[in-house]
Amino acid sequence: MKQFKTLLIAAILFIGATQISNAQTKVAHVDVSDIMGKMPAILDAQKQLQTLGTTYDTDYKKMVEEYQAKLKKYEEESTKVTEAVNQERQKEVQDMQKRIVDFRDNAQKELQNKESEIMKPIMEKVKASIQKVGKAKGFQYVLDSSTLLLADGTNITVDVKKDLGF
Repeated sequence: MKQFKTLLIAAILFIGATQISNAQTKVAHVDVSDIMGKMPAILDAQKQLQTLGTTYDTDYKKMVEEYQAKLKKYEEESTKVTEAVNQERQKEVQDMQKRIVDFRDNAQKELQNKESEIMKPIMEKVKASIQKVGKAKGFQYVLDSSTLLLADGTNITVDVKKDLGF
């Protein structure tokens, strides 16, 4: 009976080890940051975002310069005008400050929204290409090598770049 238990345990371990070796998965890696950094659509998107950012920056600087000039003028004239005028000017300056802060905040939000709007279809295209190449090569998992500590397996970055046309 004892030999039967030992034989049964050995058989179970053998079958389990065989199943584990048969169930090995195929894993590859891809450098998404390399693909994204060299993709023509990304470079075009970065130019668009830079142009939009420069426009916002120019408008912001104009607003700040106007604010500073008005503030300087009002400070110089503060002793020559009535208290009521000074209070009105102070309110005007505070309103300008608020408009400047609101403009800056809205510009940042619009830039972020524009970036998301531009990047989403590009990211989906890259993801679809990675999935297509990975499945065509028989991989069950494809990992981003930029986040791996060790990427010593099959690298499909070049294949994904070819699929994307660059």
